[in-house]
Amino acid sequence: MKALIFDWGDTVMRDFPELKTPMFIWEHVELIPHVDEALKILSKQYLMVIATNAGQSDTTAMIKALKRVEVDKYFNYFFSSIDLGFEKPDPNFFITIANTIKYDVNECVMIGNLYEKDIVGAKDAGMKTILFDEKNLENLNLKADNVISSMKDLPGIIKNYI
Repeated sequence: MKALIFDWGDTVMRDFPELKTPMFIWEHVELIPHVDEALKILSKQYLMVIATNAGQSDTTAMIKALKRVEVDKYFNYFFSSIDLGFEKPDPNFFITIANTIKYDVNECVMIGNLYEKDIVGAKDAGMKTILFDEKNLENLNLKADNVISSMKDLPGIIKNYI
């Protein structure tokens, strides 16, 4: 079984960076389109992890936000840079997560929307990577193993990693 590690902001839930408070207290929160369907399918076959660099939110705050949109149930592990002591793109961020969940880094797939923070660090740590490029903005994705623009495509792409 592979472990799937998801970035949080703009990969699972929409981030509004102009709001400078933890997401769980925002008046409005929303999921990325089709992510709930993808999480439901994938959580039946894979170990599911969510990890964030969000400076305003520790792990507990992230879980509270995920509960608001009822997707916390799909994740087995939750990590924040605040609690890990490392930030993306530091490979130690990804290596520490793999060690904590007792997986080799080569058994993990990182899914994230920021090439430099989510993909480069995970790849340097030895993970497979999927860039979620919702707006098709990235042109050079040399370290991304795959690029998707819709979460509808994620379950099909993940089959390539079995």
